[in-house]
Amino acid sequence: MSVALIGGLKLRKELFQPSIESEARILLLINAFTTRTKSLEGRTKLAKLDFLLRYPGFMQRALAIRTSSQVMEVASEEQHNIEGRMIRYRYGPWDPSYYAILGKLIGKGLVETASHNQGIDYRTTTLGSELAKKLTKEDSWQETSARIKLLKNNFDLSGSNLKNFIYKHFPEVTGASWGQKL
Repeated sequence: MSVALIGGLKLRKELFQPSIESEARILLLINAFTTRTKSLEGRTKLAKLDFLLRYPGFMQRALAIRTSSQVMEVASEEQHNIEGRMIRYRYGPWDPSYYAILGKLIGKGLVETASHNQGIDYRTTTLGSELAKKLTKEDSWQETSARIKLLKNNFDLSGSNLKNFIYKHFPEVTGASWGQKL
């Protein structure tokens, strides 16, 4: 078993391996926040949006906090049925495979980067956008796509503001120690 160190934390190599489902989910997320003039601004924003997407119970709570008009139904069996565990890292929830996922999406020509202030923005390419549109028509991605639309409509905030929101409203997540699985 290979072990990597991130910020002094020992993490197993398999945590860094992206799945095809993870690539599709991140592609859909980036595509939803890509317009002609705008990209998804940075990994912090990506990670926080992905946290809400992957943990539907937290997304449901977040929507209730942000707006009383948006309701998201989450089946009781889905409350704790998570696609993949994230860990508590420097700025809250994080998936160690983000670097590999983003690298694969960029390498496949589905996502491109742009500089923004002191960070990197992500946007889908024409090819990435076309693939994302096809995925949204697949039955297996319809619920994810609907939830991404809710995120776009209610949480298109800066990465910093999303981080602050999560810190304020989900102390059980941000109070976890570094490296702890969420």
